[in-house]
Amino acid sequence: MILDIFGKFRKEGKAFRGKFIEELLSLVASGFGLVAALAWNEVIKELVTNYIKPFFGEASGFITLIIYAVIVTLLAVSITYNLTKIARKN
Repeated sequence: MILDIFGKFRKEGKAFRGKFIEELLSLVASGFGLVAALAWNEVIKELVTNYIKPFFGEASGFITLIIYAVIVTLLAVSITYNLTKIARKN
């Protein structure tokens, strides 16, 4: 009976460890994904500030924000769509 209890704890411990490592990996990957997204955010901001804003003039804050939002949305949709296709293949 005691051996059965220890065996059960050992089995549950292994399952917990596996789930813990899986969740930890997911959190770390999400963290790096956030850092990458913030880096791309800065790149897109610079692109809008240096190339689009001068085209429309300095008083075009609203227009450049819309263009920025459209660029970010297109990138997000495109990347998500392609990652979903890759995930379905595996």
